[in-house]
Amino acid sequence: MSRTPAVLLLMATTAGCATWPFAGAGTALLSRADHQAREGAWEDAVATYDEYLARYPDASAAPRALETRDTLAAMLVARSELKRLGTEVMQLRAELAQVREDMTRREGDLARTRQELATRQAEADRLRADLERLKQIDLRLERRRP
Repeated sequence: MSRTPAVLLLMATTAGCATWPFAGAGTALLSRADHQAREGAWEDAVATYDEYLARYPDASAAPRALETRDTLAAMLVARSELKRLGTEVMQLRAELAQVREDMTRREGDLARTRQELATRQAEADRLRADLERLKQIDLRLERRRP
């Protein structure tokens, strides 16, 4: 048997296989994942890298695909955490503004209460003075009585 028919037979039986020896295992899938990652479609890229790694765990590019997938997954987690923390910061700022508003209101209430206390203290001092004068008058009146 000549070599040419054997090569043709081999090519015919493996045509369309993802493990085409000349193209490398999963090259198209890996290229798609890389493209998705470059375009910012990180969720899709992670899924495509997962698919690549599931199909071709022993491929020569598998370690790079795994590292890239893990990096993208970590970035997605970090982005999610950043979003959550941003929302939390906004809520805390709103709470802080409310606390400051309450504090300003209470400081106004405290100032009014202090003013009222000072007014009542002055009135109490006047009443004590008046009472003392009345006592003095009463003592003088008693002394004058025979």
